[in-house]
Amino acid sequence: MPKFSVTIPHSLSTEEAVKRLNRFTETVSSNQQVSDLEQSWQGNDLHFGFKTFGIQIRGVGAVSSDQLQVSGDLPFSAMMFKGKIESEIQKVLAGLLHE
Repeated sequence: MPKFSVTIPHSLSTEEAVKRLNRFTETVSSNQQVSDLEQSWQGNDLHFGFKTFGIQIRGVGAVSSDQLQVSGDLPFSAMMFKGKIESEIQKVLAGLLHE
């Protein structure tokens, strides 16, 4: 299965970065093309999933002291949209981390 990956540097404390990342699904859910949103935390790792345009996206956001690494699997049907998916995730997360 194809993968996606986004890294966003930050200068926040790990606690503050986790707090802001917790709003990721809230921010994503405001998009009308997103459904079936889910999230769970394991330590500083956010496991998330959602559907957009009928495509299931699943991933993990791992918070460290200086960056947020988000990665996950894409179905083969989404490969042609990989760049757009990564770009949108990066835009949303950068907005949350740098507000």
